[in-house]
Amino acid sequence: MKTPFKRRVIKTLLFVAVGFAFLFVFRFVYGYTTGANEAQEEYFSDFFSELENVKRNYASDRYKYDKTPNPGTLQNGASPQVDVDQKYEKTATVKSRSSKFDEDEQNLRAKIKSENAIIQYEQNAGKKGTRELHLLIGIPPQKFDSFYVALLKIGTIGSKEIIKIDKTNEFNALNAKKASLEITRQSLLEIKKQSGRIEEFINLQNRVLEIEQELQSLGVTLGDFDEENEFCTFRFTLLEARAIRPISLLHRLKVSFEWAVQYYLLSIAIIALAAVFAFFLLLIIDKVLPSIINRVNQ
Repeated sequence: MKTPFKRRVIKTLLFVAVGFAFLFVFRFVYGYTTGANEAQEEYFSDFFSELENVKRNYASDRYKYDKTPNPGTLQNGASPQVDVDQKYEKTATVKSRSSKFDEDEQNLRAKIKSENAIIQYEQNAGKKGTRELHLLIGIPPQKFDSFYVALLKIGTIGSKEIIKIDKTNEFNALNAKKASLEITRQSLLEIKKQSGRIEEFINLQNRVLEIEQELQSLGVTLGDFDEENEFCTFRFTLLEARAIRPISLLHRLKVSFEWAVQYYLLSIAIIALAAVFAFFLLLIIDKVLPSIINRVNQ
C-alpha cells in the first residue's frame, strides 16, 4: 500500500512543479521581450495643434501637364501640354525623445544652420531630466527630403508624419479678391472727384479706408506665397528621456520567481475555493433532489 501512495505523492509534486515552472518561464520570457519597450514608452502630446496663428509656409511647384492622351489628334500644331503653377503647403511633423538631450539639440541646431533653415517658433520647457524642445522650422523646398532624413537620426523617433495640401485655388481666390478690391477702390476715388455733400464725401472716404485695410491684409497673406518667402514647414518635438540601465539576469530571475509564486498560490486558492463550492453544491443537490423527485412522483 505504501508504494502506490508514494507514487501519488510524487505525481502530485511533479504536477505542482510543472505548473510553477510554466509560470516562472512565462514571466521570464515576457520580461525579456516586452520589459524594455514598456520602460521606454512615453506620451507625445500634439503640441503644435494647440497653437493658433503660427507661421504658415507655402511653396511652388511648376510642371507641364499633358492634357491630351493622343497628341496626334491635335490640329493646327497646338501643343498638348499646359504649364501648371501649383501652390502648396507641405508640413513634416517629427516627435523624438533622447537620453542625450544637449548633444542632440546641438546637432539639430547645427543642421538647421547648415541647411539655411529658419526657426520660426521655439519653446523650451521643463527642468533637467524632463526637458522639452518644440521648434517650428522653415526649410527651402529643395532641401526638404535631405533635412527630413537628417531629423530622423536625432534621438529615438516616436512618430513622424508628412502632409502636403494644395493651395492653388486659395491663392487664385486671394488674387481675384485683390483685383476686385483695387477696381472698387479706383471707382470710389473717381467718385470722390465729383462734387457732392460732405456726408457723402465722408462715407466714401471711410469706405476707401476700409478697402485699403483689406488690401493691406491681403498683401500680407499673398506675401507668404512669394518666391522669396517659399518654405516648407517642419514641426519638431524633442523630449528628454532618462537613460535606461540594463536589467541584470539576477534581477529578472528574482522578479520572475516572485511573480510565479504570487500567481501560482492565487491559482491554487481559486481552484480550492471552486472545489469546496462544488462539493457543497453537490451535497445540497444530493440531499434535496430525492425529495423533489418524490414529490413529483406523488
